Amino acid sequence: MYIPTADRVEDEEKAFGLIERYGFATVVTDGEGGPWASHVPLLLDRGARELRGHLARANGQWRRFGEGREVLSIFHGPHGYISPTWYAAGPAVPTWNYAVVHVYGVARIEEDPEVVRGMVAAMAAQYEAGRERPWGMEQMPGEMQDAMLRAIVGFSVAITRIETKFKLGANRSAEDQEGMIRALGASGFAGDRELGELMERKRDERERGR
Repeated sequence: MYIPTADRVEDEEKAFGLIERYGFATVVTDGEGGPWASHVPLLLDRGARELRGHLARANGQWRRFGEGREVLSIFHGPHGYISPTWYAAGPAVPTWNYAVVHVYGVARIEEDPEVVRGMVAAMAAQYEAGRERPWGMEQMPGEMQDAMLRAIVGFSVAITRIETKFKLGANRSAEDQEGMIRALGASGFAGDRELGELMERKRDERERGR
């Protein structure tokens, strides 16, 4: 993807942090018939440098995995419209600020049903964490678990490269950045407020020389 110098993030820790916070990804493959995209949650295993997830068996995209072909997984963080009226000086034009990570890798199908069972359990555990009464696979009868596992295909993606872009107005003046953060913070839309908080954190990091 196109990444201007001001928006490029080389720190892999920041990329991994976004992936873990915003785990719902767009998985893109190419092949005969053109591109194919699916929208699925993925778990990151930092130690193994892998992404893990599953597709419905009826979703033919999994048949495009393997043979060394790259898979692209796109993770979107906060994003939102930026009005030029928020800047201290003009003239200016509207834009869109966002944070995104592109993860490239080679996917393989997980054939072992117990491995897939563990992947599904790990996915549920991550998103059930902190709930008053978290759900777990042990609450499903064994035959129901087996039927569910037959209906999906588990896969892992061995990460080969990562591209991270935080387009957060770092090229604007301090006054313009403050104007954007203030306006987003006052928005009635939670996504705008989250974007403003991310912009504020990244601005503060730059000012501390990180």
